[in-house]
Amino acid sequence: MTYPLLEGFLLQLPGASLTVQWGEDRVFKVGGKMFAVIGVMNGKPRGLSFKAGEESFEILTALPGITPAPYLARAKWVRLESPDALPLGELQAYLARSHGLMAAGLTKKARAALGL
Repeated sequence: MTYPLLEGFLLQLPGASLTVQWGEDRVFKVGGKMFAVIGVMNGKPRGLSFKAGEESFEILTALPGITPAPYLARAKWVRLESPDALPLGELQAYLARSHGLMAAGLTKKARAALGL
C-alpha cells in the first residue's frame, strides 16, 4: 500500500482527523487521541506506527520489518518500516482495530459527537 492510499484509508475511518506534529510527522487521531503515525523526514514518509492490542503487539513484533515503536512501546505501539510489512487486508484490519481501541477510551458523549 502506498502512503497516499494509506492516508486515504486512515482518514475514512469514523471521526478520524490528521495533524502534523513533531516536525513533519503525520498524526491520525480520533477524538483527539492518536491511533496512527506516519513518520516523515525531509518530506519523505518513513514508516508507520500504530496502537496494537496486547496479543497483537507480541505477534506483530515477532515479524520481520516490525518493531516496538520508539517512545510508545510501553503502550503497545508497533512500528512498520514500510506499510508493505503486512498484507493489505491485515494492515487495514490492524489500523481499524487501533482506531477502535483509541475510540473506546473516549467518553460516551465524545463518541456520540463523532458518530461512533
